[in-house]
Amino acid sequence: MADPAPDPALRDQTLADIGEFGLISRIDELVARLAPGEQVLVGPGDDAAVLRVRNGHVVVSTDVMVEGRHFRREWVDAVDVGHRAAAQNLSDINAMGGRATWLTVGLAAPKDLPAQWALDFTRGFAEECASVGAGLVGGDLTSADQVVISVTVLGGCTVSPVLRSGARPGDVVALAGRQGWAAGGLAVLGRGFRSPRVLVDAYRRPEPPYDAGPAAADAGATSMIDVSDGLLADALHVARASGVVIDVDTAAFEVPEPLQAVAAATNSDPLGLILGGGDDHCLLATFPADVALPDGWRAVGIVREPGADGPTVIVDGAAYEGPTGWTHF
Repeated sequence: MADPAPDPALRDQTLADIGEFGLISRIDELVARLAPGEQVLVGPGDDAAVLRVRNGHVVVSTDVMVEGRHFRREWVDAVDVGHRAAAQNLSDINAMGGRATWLTVGLAAPKDLPAQWALDFTRGFAEECASVGAGLVGGDLTSADQVVISVTVLGGCTVSPVLRSGARPGDVVALAGRQGWAAGGLAVLGRGFRSPRVLVDAYRRPEPPYDAGPAAADAGATSMIDVSDGLLADALHVARASGVVIDVDTAAFEVPEPLQAVAAATNSDPLGLILGGGDDHCLLATFPADVALPDGWRAVGIVREPGADGPTVIVDGAAYEGPTGWTHF
């Protein structure tokens, strides 16, 4: 969907100026530009959407983004916030081995938020949905002291969903997508800089490997997870759910030059950005050792039997003392 020019009529208007129903009508105009698909029987405008469900498994996930906690408006523009909000939800369906089909979004915002911001957010959200053939079918709008975004996504799996609990000793641990780039961008922005631009852009607008989840499921992946909070932190979810030890091999990672530059400028270890960074929304999965990894996947470790410490994550065969990822509380 091409970016339209900002509406001149909204240039100086806030949400309080345009009003709830005025904003909703303009959002509906944006959403209507996307083909909803034959499965959408009733889209935005009623109390609820009505969808025709195909045979198979229905997969549902919900995520929340809070201004100041998950993004800052001075760092990320409204279109990119929309892309990020959609991407993190689409990636959850991807991590189950499925494909997203429909999303709803709730937006709470201050009354003095520029109305154009809300419309730009909607456009970015809809663009990201359209990139995987998913549709925005409804939502809600209310006021709040800061921007809060709540998204629910529905999708389907043509094969059995891939859970976090299926990893077994001897499985290969593999990764699809880039990792550590968004963390590098966040480190740069946090210090008041805007370069390397490629890392800042990676933070502002992630690029999840949307085809990798279904490909992994078709290949027989035993477990899978979306890496949103940090590689080691999310690997620990798999280890605990599966009752295993996940051993990550740092030699499997090539550290790209932009991450090396950020690490040098911040006097930090570039591997820390890879092992502890989140927000790239790559996928981590385990596969039986005799299974050929699908295109786009690379081996980064192995699954081991639990020892005295029980299910956990180790790095290069030993406990890891560095940061493992984001914590919400």
